[in-house]
Parts: sequence; structure tokens; C-alpha cells
Amino acid sequence: MPVNPELVGRVFAPTSPYLVGREKVREFARSVFAEDPRHFDPGAARARGFADVVAPPTFAIVVQEQTLAQLLGEPDSGIVLEHVLHAEQRFRYSRPIVAGDELTATLTVSGVRALGGNTMVTSDAEVRDAAGEHVVTTTSVLVVGGGDS
Repeated sequence: MPVNPELVGRVFAPTSPYLVGREKVREFARSVFAEDPRHFDPGAARARGFADVVAPPTFAIVVQEQTLAQLLGEPDSGIVLEHVLHAEQRFRYSRPIVAGDELTATLTVSGVRALGGNTMVTSDAEVRDAAGEHVVTTTSVLVVGGGDS
């Protein structure tokens, strides 16, 4: 089954809240070789005006992953995981993610287009904090491989 072009404009339910933990921020920072002390030391983060340790910019993918799981699990999507390549990722921040944030994300599929024998699926996950304030919008482009995809 090919990728369903009617995915464009589809909005998924908000994810369950994700509580950003200090140790998760530290683990992620180590995994991406981020060395800034504000990712590890609450005192260094407070000295820069933050309530707790600050997540590296790409940490938002941890929250976005829940939304992509919704998309990939959509029965009528036509997307077969084994044929998917994550081609591009972008982040548009209103403010950094900080330990203690409780974040939810809502995914919208913004584009489906053919490219050779493949299909590019673009989606935007809007991430908000517990107060409903925008934190970051993540944009992913998935390439769904040819053949039956």
C-alpha cells in the first residue's frame, strides 16, 4: 500500500505528559557529547537564569518520538517501518527545555510528496509545557522507501 496522501493535515491526539528529569537531561547530554555545565550542574544552570539543568537542543526528539510512534502506528498511513529513513530534523524553540518541565506534544502531518520511487512525509510536533505555553516545534522528514511503500 502506498503512503496515504490523506495524511496531510491530520492532527494526532496530544501525547501523555513527559516529565523531564535531571538525570535524563544529563544522560542525553553525555550521549551527544554536550559539555556545557548547564546541562549537568543545577548551580551553573541557575547562574544563567534557569530553574534547573538545561537540555541540549536535540533533547526535544525524546518527546517527539512519542508522536512519530502515533504516525507510524496509524493503520491507514501506508508507512511500513522497515522502509523508513529519517531524513531531516529541525527545531524551532520559544525557550529551552529544563529539568522539571512537563511536556506534551501534538503531531500534525504537513506534507506527503512523491520523490522518485519514494515518498517524503513531513510532520510537525508542537511541544507545550504544563501551562500550555509553546516550548518547541520539531519538524521531521521521513523518507518512505519505494517498492510497495
